[in-house]
Amino acid sequence: MGWIIALIVGGVAGWLASMVMNRDASMGIFWNIVVGCIGSVIGNAIAGPLLGVGGSVQEFSLTGLIIAIVGAIVLLAIVNLIQRGRVR
Repeated sequence: MGWIIALIVGGVAGWLASMVMNRDASMGIFWNIVVGCIGSVIGNAIAGPLLGVGGSVQEFSLTGLIIAIVGAIVLLAIVNLIQRGRVR
């Protein structure tokens, strides 16, 4: 059951991050899920040591969703920087 929740929360986090970073037209549902799940890992790596906060996408919580969104935004900013030479 945790994998299903992780896919749903990852998809929502990736979709919201792609809306913030203006990449929604170039990403489908598969890439939204991938970006959201990887963003969750990045967000936990950033938020854990700095803020002492952790969240998981395998069990739904608002903290985990916010951390996944922030991590996905960081991931998309890095991808934009590599592909386009600018963050946005």
